[in-house]
Amino acid sequence: MVINMHSNKEIVALLRLIDDPDSEVYDTVALKLVDYGREIIPNLEQLWEVTEDEAVQERIELLIHRVHFHDLQQEFLEWSSAKQPELLRGAILVARFQFPDLNVPAILAQFDQIRRNIWLELNNYLTPLEQVNVFNSILYNYYKLHGHELTERDPKYFFINQALESKQGNAYTIGILYMALCEMLDIPIFAVDVPRQFIFAYIDTRHNFFSLDTKGVQQIQFYIDPISGVVYTQADVDTYLKKINATSREQYFTPLTTKRIIYKMMEELALCYRYRREDHKADEIQQLMKLLVEE
Repeated sequence: MVINMHSNKEIVALLRLIDDPDSEVYDTVALKLVDYGREIIPNLEQLWEVTEDEAVQERIELLIHRVHFHDLQQEFLEWSSAKQPELLRGAILVARFQFPDLNVPAILAQFDQIRRNIWLELNNYLTPLEQVNVFNSILYNYYKLHGHELTERDPKYFFINQALESKQGNAYTIGILYMALCEMLDIPIFAVDVPRQFIFAYIDTRHNFFSLDTKGVQQIQFYIDPISGVVYTQADVDTYLKKINATSREQYFTPLTTKRIIYKMMEELALCYRYRREDHKADEIQQLMKLLVEE
């Protein structure tokens, strides 16, 4: 968006009204400023620096946040509308809620370096379990990724940039890194909807060679906990489901869609903010979640 001379005059006039005591005037001014999008942020930041009134500074900070949030809503809508939304991109958008000026190219460069390191260790002769052992060795031993339980309720573990920087994450941030790497390296690992858990299944497709018309039969080889890379058998998962009295067994072994994974991640993040009494942040996360729900 290019701001012309006429707009510049309007911006100057609007900025002068930010401290107006009349709430109706301020609300009108705020709406018009937010409509300018990210391009208005430098003007607001400059005004904040020369403003001494703390109440007005708070108004400016709130306006900057509103602009960022409006921009993020548009990006989530575009991502959700894509034919095949990218999982890593979804996690980056979640991180932009807390870090609006996130350096996305730096994250993608870090991700690509990890991918290259794993790719160098893979070959066509490895068994499924050996492939997973390569992933686990590089992610948890070489890069020292350390997973935290969701029950710790700390928002920082939900942001992919912080997981890469600090090597500390939870099942979602580390899990999304894991799955995005698998997707790029053609490893058939998918998240499944096991209750109260976020775990993966290695789903091998066995083809029926007697009939070309018959679709491949999908079979789960084993499960992986993204927090630590621990591998579980079908018997382990069945025992867990029995222990929690879970019904509708079939649905727990169907791969989750990309949007569903990001939705569940945001659901946990909203709970985390509620737990910390940051209800305004939880409300905004839930607004973003609505954009991922199919009409």
